[in-house]
Amino acid sequence: MAVPYRLAKVASSYNNYIKARRYSSPSANIFDRTVKRQQRNNIAALANRRDFEYLKDEVAKRLVDRLQDIERTFPLALDLGAGAGHIYKALCEDDERFGIQELLQCDLSEKLLLNSSASRIREDSLQTSYFAVDEEFLPFKKSHFDLIISSLNLHWVNDLPSTFTQIRDCLKPDGAFIGAVLGGDTLQELRSAFILADQERLGGISPHISPFMNVADAGNLLQGAGFSLCTVDTDYIQVDYPNALSLMEHLQGMGENNASVLKGRMTKDSLLATASIYQTMYGLEDGLVPATFQVIYLIGWAPHPSQNAPLRRGSAQKSLKEISTFHHEPKAP
Repeated sequence: MAVPYRLAKVASSYNNYIKARRYSSPSANIFDRTVKRQQRNNIAALANRRDFEYLKDEVAKRLVDRLQDIERTFPLALDLGAGAGHIYKALCEDDERFGIQELLQCDLSEKLLLNSSASRIREDSLQTSYFAVDEEFLPFKKSHFDLIISSLNLHWVNDLPSTFTQIRDCLKPDGAFIGAVLGGDTLQELRSAFILADQERLGGISPHISPFMNVADAGNLLQGAGFSLCTVDTDYIQVDYPNALSLMEHLQGMGENNASVLKGRMTKDSLLATASIYQTMYGLEDGLVPATFQVIYLIGWAPHPSQNAPLRRGSAQKSLKEISTFHHEPKAP
C-alpha cells in the first residue's frame, strides 16, 4: 500500500533534518552510543539469541560472496562490528578463505565478542583475535590491514565521514573495504505505522526508528573519505512476522532497536495502535505482516598508483556526436 502524501512529506522532512545533522554537524550526535552498547550487551545475555541472528547471518553470507568477485588475497583482515561472529561463520562455511590468515574481530560490546569466541566453529588455520573497539575511534595503526569488512554495523555510527576516513587510513595501499549497512527504506512499513499512530493518539510524531543511510549518500561518503574505485549496490530482504509486536521483539533481539538521542516516547495505547495500523495497511492474506530491510553494499579501495585512474577531462578521442553515427540505423526502404 502506498504511503499517504501527508505521511510521506512528514517523514521526508524528518529524514532531511537527520541527514543534515549527521553529515554536516559531526558534533551533533544522532545516536546514543552508550545505549547502543547496552543493547548489544543485552542480546549477548539472551539464552535464545540465535533465534534472532538470521538476518545478520544472511547478510554476512552475501557480503562474503562478494569477495569471490575480487581476485586478491587478504592475509590480515579486520571484521569491524563483528557482533556474534557472523562474518567468521560465513568464512568458515565458504570453501574459499580468500587468503585470510588472521581475522581480527572487533565490536563495541565486549560481551558479544566473548560469545563469538566461545562459539568458534572449529580450530583451523584461520587465526582469530578479539578486541572491544568503538567504531568511531579506531585504535589501529595506519596502513595495517589488507581487508576491512563490516556487516550491518556502521549505520549506528554518528560521524560517518570520520569513520570512513579512519577505515581508509587503516588499510594498506590497494587494500579493500567492503561493508553492508541498512538503507533508508528499511522498516518503511513500521515507520509509516508509527507516524500514523502518533498523529492519531498524540497529535504529532516522534522518532521511534533510527535514521538510516540513503543509497545516494553512500558513494559520496566513500569518495569523500578518499577511497578509489568505489562501488555501491543495494538489496532488499523481506521477512514476514506474525504481527508488528513480534517484529519489534525481533528487532530488540537483533540489537537493531532504536538508539536515537531524539527517541520518542511510546505509550501502550500508541503501541497497540501501531500494531493495528500495521496489520490493516500491510497485512498479508495468511495473517502475517512483512518487514522490509534494505541493505546497501559498499566497496572501496585505498588508493595505489597501480589502480586504473579515470581519464582526464577532455581527453576523449571521439565526441558523443561522432559516436552516435556508429549506431545510426538505416531508414526503412
